Amino acid sequence: MTKQREIVKQLTDKELKQQLIFSQLLLLGLTILLSFLLFDKMTDWLGYFTFQISDFIYYGILPGIFIVCIDLLLMYIFPNKYYDDGGINDRIFKNRSIRGVFGIALLVAVTEELLFRGVIQIVFGYTVASLLFALVHVRYLNKPVLLVSVLFISFLIGYMFVLTENLLVAIIAHFTVDFVLGVIIRFKK
Repeated sequence: MTKQREIVKQLTDKELKQQLIFSQLLLLGLTILLSFLLFDKMTDWLGYFTFQISDFIYYGILPGIFIVCIDLLLMYIFPNKYYDDGGINDRIFKNRSIRGVFGIALLVAVTEELLFRGVIQIVFGYTVASLLFALVHVRYLNKPVLLVSVLFISFLIGYMFVLTENLLVAIIAHFTVDFVLGVIIRFKK
């Protein structure tokens, strides 16, 4: 974690944002490649996008708010060292405008949910997708509280996708978590 913290300190805010965007574009490229390789027709995959306002609220926004509340409770209970991710989230969100937080949260939610729910969960199943999602957040692996938190988030969002078969629900839940926590980091003293 110390090495990661040092690397993060050496990057400017602009470079850190560029690295974030680059990693998300890589995930998006991987999603597109895997979609062509694993699905017979792209129209089958696109069938997982449905516009259902009630699902967005009950399976997207409300679970997202629930996750944020659990995270805030854990942050209150545990000392900061248990929630320290090497300073990456602070650096990403601390000096951003609300519009900047919104854009980053949306980019991350869309790219990660397209890959993990839209490809991996559909093809390989709920458990595999949820575990891989947690593993991708490698900086959390040596932080038990963060690891449990990201596993909980992953399994809950994956389950919302199981219930609704709607990728927009998964994206909205993920976005809600990232945006609200990003705004909290942005305004944290």
